[in-house]
Amino acid sequence: MARVRQLHVNGKDFQIDVDGERSLLSVLRDDLDLTGSKYGCGEGQCGACTVLVDGVPIHSCLATVGGILRRKVTTIEGLEMDGRLHPLQEAFLKTNAFQCGYCTSGMIMSGVALLQKKPNPSEEEIVAGMKGNICRCGAYQRIVAAIKEGAKALQQGVK
Repeated sequence: MARVRQLHVNGKDFQIDVDGERSLLSVLRDDLDLTGSKYGCGEGQCGACTVLVDGVPIHSCLATVGGILRRKVTTIEGLEMDGRLHPLQEAFLKTNAFQCGYCTSGMIMSGVALLQKKPNPSEEEIVAGMKGNICRCGAYQRIVAAIKEGAKALQQGVK
């Protein structure tokens, strides 16, 4: 595949020069120093590497950087606005929805995408929406609580 020279990440255009076959995750972490997305399984099973591409959650370990040209990538680092965390990030902190924290950025990114589609999801919709993410510590009840809390904050207009 051809070389990729530009990538749009977190609202900014980055000038790069990488092989288009490289994984999006490796380019984000190694070339752009955006290390919030984690390498978990490398097979798209765990969700630790989840980012949003045009608002849709994807496993960045499986996506080639050449396959996302001219698309908007959002990582966990891109959620903060004016120095403030996204309401879902705040909700994860408030509810202690993590233990080791390794899966947290992927969980939050999938949760943000879910809340954009379903602003007030039921518990069943949350569980279904988070299906591509695994928490090895088993903090699922707190993750569901965080997403409910984040939904409430977003509905109240917390930015």
